[in-house]
Amino acid sequence: MAAAPALAADPAPPAIDTGDTAWMLTSTALVLMMTIPGLALFYAGMVRKKNVLATVMQSFAICCIITVVWMVAGYSLAFSTGSPYLGDLSKA
Repeated sequence: MAAAPALAADPAPPAIDTGDTAWMLTSTALVLMMTIPGLALFYAGMVRKKNVLATVMQSFAICCIITVVWMVAGYSLAFSTGSPYLGDLSKA
C-alpha cells in the first residue's frame, strides 16, 4: 500500500487526445439532455398536480448549476496536471 502512489505516477505525462476529449464532452452533453427530462418527469410523477412545474424547474435549475460548476472547477480538475489521482485548479 505504501508504494501505491509511486506505482500510480507515470514517468511520462500522457498526451491528451483532442478527439477523445471532444467525444467525451459531446457524450456528456447528450447524457445531460437525456437526464433533464427524465429527472423532471420522474419527480413530477411523485408530487401533486399543482407542484409539477416547481419540481420540473428544480430539476432544470440543478442541472444548470452543475453544468456551471463543471465549467468553473471540474474541467480543470480533470484535464490539468497535478497528482496522479486528481488534477489541480490551474485552469479554473
